Amino acid sequence: MKLLENKVVLITGASRGIGKAIAQNLAAHGAHIAFTFLSRIEKGKALEEELSAAGTTVKGYQSDASDFNAADELVTNVVADFGKIDVLINNAGITRDTLIMRMTEEHWDDVMRINLKSAFNLVKAATKPMMRARAGSIINITSVVGIMGNAGQANYAASKAGMIGFTKSVAKELGSRNIRCNAIAPGFIETEMTGELNEDKLKEWMSGIPLKRAGSGEDIANACAYLGSDMAAYVTGQVLVVDGGMLM
Repeated sequence: MKLLENKVVLITGASRGIGKAIAQNLAAHGAHIAFTFLSRIEKGKALEEELSAAGTTVKGYQSDASDFNAADELVTNVVADFGKIDVLINNAGITRDTLIMRMTEEHWDDVMRINLKSAFNLVKAATKPMMRARAGSIINITSVVGIMGNAGQANYAASKAGMIGFTKSVAKELGSRNIRCNAIAPGFIETEMTGELNEDKLKEWMSGIPLKRAGSGEDIANACAYLGSDMAAYVTGQVLVVDGGMLM
């Protein structure tokens, strides 16, 4: 039996990068996949076609996780289409990096809205069907930057640190209903965004990683598969750091 056989997983922001890798990995573990995309319609449709061709029950939804009403409507639609939500993975996020003296109110608000408010929106909406089922796993994708901070990323660090406090609070509130809530803190992960960094910056990052390599989307997806599965039935309120030892 596969690790996530017949579990329904909802992933936000899965048209590319880490979110896409999570969808592909969890589908291989037997999960039914619901995922969101916003502006990258073609990529969202391509992922839906890819997973469907591999035999996965899958549906992509064009939805803005940072919009409270849209998040509530999304969860309603997923439950109507799939019958339940076993695992929620809050992956949607952006960066608007700049030094604090140059950071605008818009830079700050956009990152907080998309990275942090979206997690609140989806957790609040998904809690209803999970409480009825008296079961569920919520996984919030945070970052090592939310633990250690980083120059030029005050807004991003604050949003990701907020996700950690949010995760622990939700875990305490919902544990009695058999709903678990954990966070995964990726380190330096190879994605389309990191591919834009210059060679000197890449060397600087690599020098601080004991395993001497960048992580992959698959590394984060493997952590999601574990936390979403019954193997992690007694794990809640935790932050699983997946960074090759960078944070030590």
